[in-house]
Amino acid sequence: MGSIRSIVACLSLAALARKMSAAAAAGQCVPGTSCARPAAAPGLLRLTSVPGYDQNRVNDVLLLGPTTGTQRRCDNESEKLQNGNTHVVFFPGDIQNFQQEMALQPDTAQWQSWSLERVALTLGDRFPGCHVWVIRASSMYLHKFSSYQNFVESNLFGAPEHTPDYGAILHLRALLGHSMEKAGLPNPLPPLSGTSTPATLPPGFTLTIVGFSKGCVVLNQIVYELAGARADPELRLFLDSVSDMYWLDGGHPGGSETWVTDRCALGELASSGVAVHTHVTPYEVRDPMRAWVGREHQHFIKTLEDLGACISQKLHFEDEPASIENHFRVLREF
Repeated sequence: MGSIRSIVACLSLAALARKMSAAAAAGQCVPGTSCARPAAAPGLLRLTSVPGYDQNRVNDVLLLGPTTGTQRRCDNESEKLQNGNTHVVFFPGDIQNFQQEMALQPDTAQWQSWSLERVALTLGDRFPGCHVWVIRASSMYLHKFSSYQNFVESNLFGAPEHTPDYGAILHLRALLGHSMEKAGLPNPLPPLSGTSTPATLPPGFTLTIVGFSKGCVVLNQIVYELAGARADPELRLFLDSVSDMYWLDGGHPGGSETWVTDRCALGELASSGVAVHTHVTPYEVRDPMRAWVGREHQHFIKTLEDLGACISQKLHFEDEPASIENHFRVLREF
């Protein structure tokens, strides 16, 4: 797992860290970011050490409640209107952490405009009327490299090893249910009944799943688990509530499987009826040092199209040089 290949693949991000450290030492802002400290944001609730389906799997979660207003659309790509029980779950990428913790680290301080709190507010604008849940990675090696070990087998740098039965869907369902309870939301997701009679979902419950950069490994793992999970009546009911999945400029330090290319796994995704959206930038899909990322992205798109999936795609900033700034900007532009 901690292979030389994985370490070498992380060098570009290490170089970025050196760049950020130098900028911080000089008291400069990195172009494309903001050094201003944010005002306290109303409506944000931080939940710590929320358990999933296994007491050994816990995550910190940030909740942004729905924006005010009536009948505002939650998902711009769907026909569903605000019903008071629409939810967006977001998995962030490397570097992204709570604002206070990013401010303490020279390697991340200059990127506070992409902190979990600020991205939650951005997503609140993008999905008005929804509860926005930001899932913090369970660990961050060297304060920079996110690892979603609770959702997918991963090494220190967060490079995944996908299997069909790791329990990402189980963990997501339980984590979301416990988070709703801890936040005091009415009609939280009930615990799994463990019987042949599925626990009923709350009225109108719908879910959108969004992954950015490293966070896309969780979406990939969910795809690999679909076949087994849909055979379980309770998990199938939960999965049927998922309306949309967004892959935003996916990337990780491994040498393959940045995008799902397995046709059987993609067949399960296509047949699920979930609307698939991909938004990428040249930073990930046109990097000559990681040419497989672009090839896998195209394979992902082509296979899902052939299988009749509901899929949309967009390449952002294609006429601009590849940059880490534009990589993050996709969070505002998608």
